[in-house]
Amino acid sequence: MRKLLFSLAASLLMICACTENIDTSSRYVFTFHTIASYLESKPEYSQYVSLLKIVKINDHKETSSVYQLLTARGNYTVFAITNDAIDAYLQDLVDEGLITEPSWNSFTDSTKLDSIRSVIVRNSVIDGYDREDQRYSIDQVQKGIELPLPTLSDHRLTINVNDPKQPDSVTVNKVCPIDPLNHDIPVINGYIHQLHKVIAPKDESCARFLQNILDNKTEGYLLMARVIQACGLMDLLNMVRDDDYEVKYQKGEIPDMKNYQAVSGGDKSATAGDPDAHAPEHRKYGYTIFAETDEFWHSQGIEPAAPDALQQLIRWIQDNKMYFSEDANKVDDNYTSPDNILYRWVTYHILPMRIPSNKLVYHCNEIGYSVSKPGAYTIPVYEWYCTLGKGMRRLMKLYESKESEGVYINRFPVLDNAISGTGYEVSCDPDKIGVFIDKDSEKAIVNDITNACIYPLSTPLAYTDAVRDELGKERIRFDLFSMFPEAITNNIRRADSKEGKYQHVYVPQDQVYKYFENLSLLNEETHLIHYNGYLIDWPNYCQDEDKAFGQYDIMITLPPVPKRGTYELRYKVLATGARGITQVYFGSDPGNLPAAGIPVNMAKGIAQVYGGETAEWADLADKPDGEKARPEDEIIEIDHKLRNHGLMKAAKHEFGENKTARDDSRQTRHILVRQTLDPRETYYIRFKSVLESTKYELYLDYFEWCPKEIYDNPAKPEDIW
Repeated sequence: MRKLLFSLAASLLMICACTENIDTSSRYVFTFHTIASYLESKPEYSQYVSLLKIVKINDHKETSSVYQLLTARGNYTVFAITNDAIDAYLQDLVDEGLITEPSWNSFTDSTKLDSIRSVIVRNSVIDGYDREDQRYSIDQVQKGIELPLPTLSDHRLTINVNDPKQPDSVTVNKVCPIDPLNHDIPVINGYIHQLHKVIAPKDESCARFLQNILDNKTEGYLLMARVIQACGLMDLLNMVRDDDYEVKYQKGEIPDMKNYQAVSGGDKSATAGDPDAHAPEHRKYGYTIFAETDEFWHSQGIEPAAPDALQQLIRWIQDNKMYFSEDANKVDDNYTSPDNILYRWVTYHILPMRIPSNKLVYHCNEIGYSVSKPGAYTIPVYEWYCTLGKGMRRLMKLYESKESEGVYINRFPVLDNAISGTGYEVSCDPDKIGVFIDKDSEKAIVNDITNACIYPLSTPLAYTDAVRDELGKERIRFDLFSMFPEAITNNIRRADSKEGKYQHVYVPQDQVYKYFENLSLLNEETHLIHYNGYLIDWPNYCQDEDKAFGQYDIMITLPPVPKRGTYELRYKVLATGARGITQVYFGSDPGNLPAAGIPVNMAKGIAQVYGGETAEWADLADKPDGEKARPEDEIIEIDHKLRNHGLMKAAKHEFGENKTARDDSRQTRHILVRQTLDPRETYYIRFKSVLESTKYELYLDYFEWCPKEIYDNPAKPEDIW
């Protein structure tokens, strides 16, 4: 297959040679060159090749050189640095005072020399492992989003078109030009792209980035930087990775789960080729900051550099009611207090996870959407995340639809969500449009900070009475791994790769290392695996799912409810014969959670749970013959009967196998709890196996908070979406 691919590509290039997209000297490299031999044959890469032969693949282990790696079979993407680009980089080091002249001989510190060599080489190579779809062609990758796999230095790269009027002006991370003729050069083991500037991320934390703004009084995010510093958040934003976890992983003390399908009782969800579930390589810390720009503050009459700018901002927050009135907001100068109005305002701008621009929301299997047309959005998709802040837990909604034309914070539109509706956004009142996230702006900081992304806002963001009230009217659906910031920061949730280590991730047991703050694996018999589901036609929400095996006992910290009131907590199950029976517990005391109803049999579809073993799905389905829908009053009556038994069909939002989840007889939403809940309380849900056999699994996909005014609204029944 690989030889056929190379032959076809070679033929196409010979036919299309007049386009001059590829250096003509590379026309025949498909058969005769690896990346290493091709670079060796070109004098303009002589310095780069010398560095490839010196730098090791991994800094932490005794490994071969990167050059040796690139001589081998594989799927590599290499941004080959020209001699001129390396010379220019050395001159940059002179200008920065790190060396005295632009020469390798000017390095007097061997550690510094090794570091600079590593920067040049390991930031320029991506290892695509055994998959040909993980060698990246510049002409084919989606521009403006991070490449799915990191470089050897564990940095993420973004391919940008800086000027839409000049489509050949393609860069890496906006500043490193890719040669318009010498890119997408195919060789036996990957692609080569000629680069005219060294990829040299600053490797600085968010705190360091903001401190530089403060030190230089740089306009852009100066006021936001001053507020973050005043509120005592710099130490937090300086955290990059969990060094204890890093050491244990490098020592082999964080084990993978070997041959996990045997342990799981023959689970068939895995992709072929990798029998193991892999523990995460890192445990990084991350943050996402949504920041009003200094340009906005100038428009409000606030000078970001003014000595009294913080006091001006507090007055602006008060005058514009950019706060939640039920909070006991203090307005003194003790800005680090969780009760301070400035602290509360700024922490609602920060999420405790690093979210790249293409993953602010997830488009994957909502109705009408196709991954082959990544920009053609259809029905709304959304995420609800908990923002930063001591002593408080507040929700933020991220939303995108075809009609919104971008991602918004706290947008509350009118949807066509009737039984026979389309699910699309119909309209949005001016006061409910929300805050636009300008992720494509030049001011968006995505690759320049090790542990954070910063997105500019041109309209103000705040947790106000109106925002709280609108959130309180929402049915809030949480994918399991959206509740774990570590999963998002560490590219575990929705990783865009079919590689085994991304497709099935083994969560370390608590006695080994507690990886997720909001998850507790309560005994040594519990094994939890995240199934990524990337490009797999699974009828799950966001396609991914999570499973526990053994005599499992798991507790999850749930996100807060927006306001005090009566809510239902729902748990969605997709039944198969591999599932077991679980007892669910729920409450606010993690050491003493009461049982929430009778055990849930996850092996039974909704018809059998409702009517017994002989029950037929056709008696419940919206389309009993698979084509013609029942009258709407019949559908509503069936839904009412199911609810009386604590059951609901799955949502219509996602689809699989040419039908929506609602049309799938295997899928059920179990109503676990219906009671009064308070936003100031933290609630927990626990799942414990009731079977002696360790072969049956716990299935986890998503949960829902649903307020009474939605599920028990006589004027407007809850929608099916």
